[in-house]
Amino acid sequence: MIFKIIHKDKKTKARIGIIRTKRGNIETPFFMPVATKTSVKYISSQDLEEISVKAVISNTFILHLNPGEKLIKNLGGVGRFMNFKGINVTDSGGFQMYSPSCYINSNNDGVNFKNPFNGNKIFITPEKDMEIQLDLGSEIAMCLDSMPLLHFSKKKIKEAIEKTTIWAKKCKKHHDKLQKNKGIRRQLLFGISQGGIYADLRKKSAKELLKIGFDGYSIGGLALGETHGQEMKAIEAHKSVIPEEYPCYLMGAGEPVEIVEAIARGVDMFDSRFPTQNARHGALLTSKGKLKLLNKKYEKDKRPIDEDCNCFVCKSYSRAYIRYLLRQNEGNGLRLATYHNLYYLIKLVEGARDAIKKGKFRQYIEKVRRVYKE
Repeated sequence: MIFKIIHKDKKTKARIGIIRTKRGNIETPFFMPVATKTSVKYISSQDLEEISVKAVISNTFILHLNPGEKLIKNLGGVGRFMNFKGINVTDSGGFQMYSPSCYINSNNDGVNFKNPFNGNKIFITPEKDMEIQLDLGSEIAMCLDSMPLLHFSKKKIKEAIEKTTIWAKKCKKHHDKLQKNKGIRRQLLFGISQGGIYADLRKKSAKELLKIGFDGYSIGGLALGETHGQEMKAIEAHKSVIPEEYPCYLMGAGEPVEIVEAIARGVDMFDSRFPTQNARHGALLTSKGKLKLLNKKYEKDKRPIDEDCNCFVCKSYSRAYIRYLLRQNEGNGLRLATYHNLYYLIKLVEGARDAIKKGKFRQYIEKVRRVYKE
């Protein structure tokens, strides 16, 4: 059994589960910091362990370009390469279709990418993508998907779904072939549904993926500028199709209210650049809401970032000091701010799991809403 639900909230669709991987079990729901190049910006693997991060996500396409999947394979796989003891997830690289610096075009056979480092053209097929991810040795891999942008017409979004389904079939067939007879030691594979903000297209995509049969199902193409309500309705449409015994992964979501509201709808996994990117720009997450540390009023502030936080940053440094370092673009300031934001978000999700176990999750959602009412 890949996924087992061990607790359910009685008033929402929130649940706690266990995902079984070749490297061990991980309790859901959980949040994954983004480690695109096998490193979370300004944060070491030892820092991640201290913060109690249980999983990270890296980018298949970027690692294929440099240092290459063969080197990582020869060095023991992505987890050993970065000396991370938790679960490693790899994205397919489909998100790079969102980037004009990388994406050229695509067809039913794959994607023409441009190497952003030297300009060379690279054609990635679904089969090649699976080979790269297997060489990287992650515990959970993602299918190659075609991610439409928010402003695309419904017709274009439908075309992206059709391409995503074709690629998903190819990914599953090749992934199964390469892992024949691997048993419990195999890499898990998740399909990714698309459909923008259209409930009918979300359901269509999810139904097509369910027929193929994956270990889990991801929700792609959200957290890209749609309203909160549109995002939640898209999640509900996806979840209305996928049976509850499969883990659900909302890709790219990292805002506190967004996370707890998605958990209430049965989402189990999250990743986002939100906490690390915000930290580098002086936007810090606290028990009182978002703190814009670069504001001049904090120039002489002796208080910690968050007086209710137990991270070593809040125990050791003042707002004034971290503000000064950030304004000087000092690496240590970027590390301290990033460490705190990740600590906060990991504790937020730990708190959600605890509230589900105690039957108090609805109250927990209301608490987070009050804090982040902007």
